[in-house]
Amino acid sequence: MPLDPQIEGLIETFRKMRGKPVQEMTPEEARFAGWSWKYLMGEPEDVAQVTYHFVPGPSADLPARIYRPESAGDTAAPALIYFHGGGFVLGNIEICDPFCRALANRSGCVVISINYQKAPEHKFPIALEDCYAALKWCFEHADEIGVDSSRIAIGGGSAGGGLAAALALLVRDRAEMDVVFQMLIYPMIDDTNVAPASETLPDTYIWSRANNLFGWTSYLGRAPGGEGVSPYAAAFRASDLTGLPPALIVVGELDLFVDENIEYARRLIGAGIPTELQVYPGAYHGFINIAPEADVSQQCIAACTQALKKALHQ
Repeated sequence: MPLDPQIEGLIETFRKMRGKPVQEMTPEEARFAGWSWKYLMGEPEDVAQVTYHFVPGPSADLPARIYRPESAGDTAAPALIYFHGGGFVLGNIEICDPFCRALANRSGCVVISINYQKAPEHKFPIALEDCYAALKWCFEHADEIGVDSSRIAIGGGSAGGGLAAALALLVRDRAEMDVVFQMLIYPMIDDTNVAPASETLPDTYIWSRANNLFGWTSYLGRAPGGEGVSPYAAAFRASDLTGLPPALIVVGELDLFVDENIEYARRLIGAGIPTELQVYPGAYHGFINIAPEADVSQQCIAACTQALKKALHQ
């Protein structure tokens, strides 16, 4: 499984910019280091309109950034509520800004990026409840923000993808609103980390086994992998996947999460959920953000765009 040559050289750049391993940092140090990701993402695209809001959450006001493409016009447009990555500990709406802009422009959807509260200060279920509150706010203020409430999708990358997968379960079970699609980009969904990739990949590059343990421990407030972890924390633990919205799952071949993502897609399909799985050869975790101009990243962005168009424009 050789690395894609277009993204291979960026690994050392990323590691130098990040400094010491995340699991050896304090949360504050990790968050500061996380800002380095922004400088690998290239110049963001112009979007017709970008507005800023504070969404009331259960315990804090949540920063939100709304991207409205020119093709959406003044009509009620479909929307994607997007949650950024960062292992539940770091990251913010700034690190996914270029990706959200590209998605909005290419899909014709309004993209609403949400900054949820982070662990370890804010452990499960705080981030998930933040995401739920943000989704509910979008439904309740759909007219105000120019969104068609019958065409709302959720999505995210890494920990944000894990939150989106868990949110789909929570929305189904609370039955207060409906989402029509879930877009899961290399989602962080299995706290047990027992999939074969955890042992067989020689190097998981951007997000390692140690990083993953750090993230899950911070989020759960205890060592992961034990009994009693809620599927709302780790969606892979859900025993019932029926009644969920259709899904797209994308992941790199060299990602620590590749096997758990493939297995989750298989289980969704087995539960009768229309699911598309895309596995990208030679790609590691976070490749869309770290190497956005690479062919493999552009292919993935195109797949996300087409999936959103199919789910939200028909």
